[in-house]
Amino acid sequence: MKNKEVIVIGAGLSGCEASLYLANKGVKVKLYEMKKIKKTPAEKSDNFAELVCSNSLKSVDPLSASGLLKLEMEKLGSTLLQVAKKCSVPSGGALSVNREQFSETITNLIYNNPNIEIFDEVVSNIDINKPTIIACGPLIDNELFENLKKIIGDESCYFYDAIAPIVTLESIDMSRAYWGNRYNKGDTKDYLNCLLNKDEYLLFYNELINAKSVALHEFEKVKVFEGCMPVEIMAKRGLDALRYGPMKPVGIKDPRIDEKPYAVVQLRKENLLGDNLNMVGFQTNLTFSEQKRVFSLIPALKNAEFVRYGTMHRNSYINAPKCLNEFSASKKHPNIFIAGQLSGVEGYVESMASGLYCAINMYQLLNDKNLISLPSTTVLGAIQNYIAFCPEKNFQPMNANYGIVQAENMRDKEEKKKIILEKSMKEIEIFLSKIN
Repeated sequence: MKNKEVIVIGAGLSGCEASLYLANKGVKVKLYEMKKIKKTPAEKSDNFAELVCSNSLKSVDPLSASGLLKLEMEKLGSTLLQVAKKCSVPSGGALSVNREQFSETITNLIYNNPNIEIFDEVVSNIDINKPTIIACGPLIDNELFENLKKIIGDESCYFYDAIAPIVTLESIDMSRAYWGNRYNKGDTKDYLNCLLNKDEYLLFYNELINAKSVALHEFEKVKVFEGCMPVEIMAKRGLDALRYGPMKPVGIKDPRIDEKPYAVVQLRKENLLGDNLNMVGFQTNLTFSEQKRVFSLIPALKNAEFVRYGTMHRNSYINAPKCLNEFSASKKHPNIFIAGQLSGVEGYVESMASGLYCAINMYQLLNDKNLISLPSTTVLGAIQNYIAFCPEKNFQPMNANYGIVQAENMRDKEEKKKIILEKSMKEIEIFLSKIN
């Protein structure tokens, strides 16, 4: 392993995961990050692995696709997942983290690793002769993205992503809110439920669909990713669209009258103190003044103080089936790997997993060993195979879900999930034996 060196471009989730995996294996990593010089519209901090949209890493239930992906990553040696668990805040059956603590911890791990050299630079060009992992995320620098397209022979793809607002706990009217999870599962103080009756919901709904949004001038037709759709766009799909989405009252009871409310807005803690709360599922592109006006129509938020307003930004990704193989390496230049959301995975955990997967195969490449893939009977394998083999014209970012996992058709869904879990763990053991 002497003189083995890898360039990693981007210190987001996938870049940090890849860097730490390789460095801990004795590989010298040159990590390039531009945020101290040039921040993207979504970034606020100089720390690495910054979570910008939400603090939730989704379900930990091993019978869910997201939970199983975490279990696979744990077996494969994910450092970021270990950090997430140490920085977790209560959120029912999900893994949510204190964002600042999470990012700061990973940043310290990077800086304190003797095998990682950090460069605060804006990278514009890629040396195709050097082993490189490109993990600069969906808000990649435009000049670098243009040069990347020349190298991999790909036309740009893109979609728009949105961020939810954050409010202070002390500004909430607690007479119209209560702490509790759906069906009283887990810790009863994980979510703050802001209740609405029918008249309050209708007033809020009508103002929301008629509120002013921030203009997006770059394109006439905006593509919005379904998993992070602005609440105002979702609302325009129908009067009850929100009541079947982020405002669904299922499993919630108004403690004042012991009845299900007409609609509910759930707030989740941003940190262990719980003094700042995230509006779950309320990603938005409304102007700041309209966010204040419209969201204050939610009774519990009538005097809400907004620590952060929601925003919307363009996310770039490549047409992976056209230019990447099943190892997430360039078909034209096999020593160039692309990780994270830029490769077409969607979600925080998925980005970490992608970085880990690229690092594992980069390590194989450096040691003159065969690259190895995971079968679609695992969640990570299913995601990577979707990225490599999805029809090019239908390609859009993909997150962990059972729809892409290879499994037998069964009527009993719970039994099917158990079989998927069992097969996944066996395949991960086989994969690990190949690495070792």
